Amino acid sequence: MYKGKRILGIIPARGGSKGIPSKNIIEIYGKPLIQYSIECANSSKYLDRTVISTDDLEIKAVAEKFGGDVPFMRPAELAQDTSKTIDAVVHAINWLKEHGEEYDYLVLLQNTVPLRKGWHIDEAIEKLFESDEKSLVSVTEVDENPVLMRTINEDGTVKNLLSLNSTMRRQDFPKFYRVNGAIYIQELNKDFGLDTSLNDGRLAYVMNEKYSVDIDTYLDIKKIEYYLEQELNGNNT
Repeated sequence: MYKGKRILGIIPARGGSKGIPSKNIIEIYGKPLIQYSIECANSSKYLDRTVISTDDLEIKAVAEKFGGDVPFMRPAELAQDTSKTIDAVVHAINWLKEHGEEYDYLVLLQNTVPLRKGWHIDEAIEKLFESDEKSLVSVTEVDENPVLMRTINEDGTVKNLLSLNSTMRRQDFPKFYRVNGAIYIQELNKDFGLDTSLNDGRLAYVMNEKYSVDIDTYLDIKKIEYYLEQELNGNNT
């Protein structure tokens, strides 16, 4: 709870990953992936409860072994490759409401961003509450600046992606950011529902690239293991 508002955390973790089999429970540096998100959420000062939404019994068992709260199973139709995260979120909120629990804010934590910390969640909550906004999304600065990016026309010529002069000095480039998937915060008001966008038109919480690695490939896992090794050796920069 923060400033009298009840805050719900949700960790979506469906089974059936294609790129990396059993991705949500793959072992990384001696821990199943989902353990990182569970420990992160449990270390937050402000989350009243964090539930895991999964359709997979093995993920449920692993999550519960490491202190995860899995009070329901996500319906199979909400756990397909084409399913949207918002569908699982709304299902979780409605399930809790049907069982007598209502919350003022949602904090969505994508399980594939394991280096996010509990203090990131708390900082993001504090930042949102200090603003006039109703929602927040975490971002990180991109390595490849879109000023230098091009599309290719049908005739084979290149076209600037942005209407900016790419002859400017690199140090004069504007900063661009990507949504990193670590933290989404949303007020659960009357407008919240299946049409709610979790990415657009909200307050930004900027995170260092180190904490923003989102697992999509085995190379991403190597990056995370590198950063964890650095932490173990006392290098937290």
